[in-house]
Amino acid sequence: MVVEVRMPKLGLTMTQGAIKEWHKREGEEVKAGDPLFTLETEKITSTVEAPADGVLLKILKPAGTTVPVGEVVAYIGKPGETVPE
Repeated sequence: MVVEVRMPKLGLTMTQGAIKEWHKREGEEVKAGDPLFTLETEKITSTVEAPADGVLLKILKPAGTTVPVGEVVAYIGKPGETVPE
């Protein structure tokens, strides 16, 4: 099953975050808890961990992109799984 990776809300006033760096590449294996990407807000910089085991199937938002809280930034799943359009 494909798992959505969403921009987390790390504070009460957080409305968006900037993806500074991806720590994994598309096609790379990830385990739940592995560092996936670094995000930056007006107040903090934090590392977001993978929510599930699998393969990073698709990165939707490249490094340098500012993303609203809750928006899907990537998909994790089994090799060869199809990601939603």
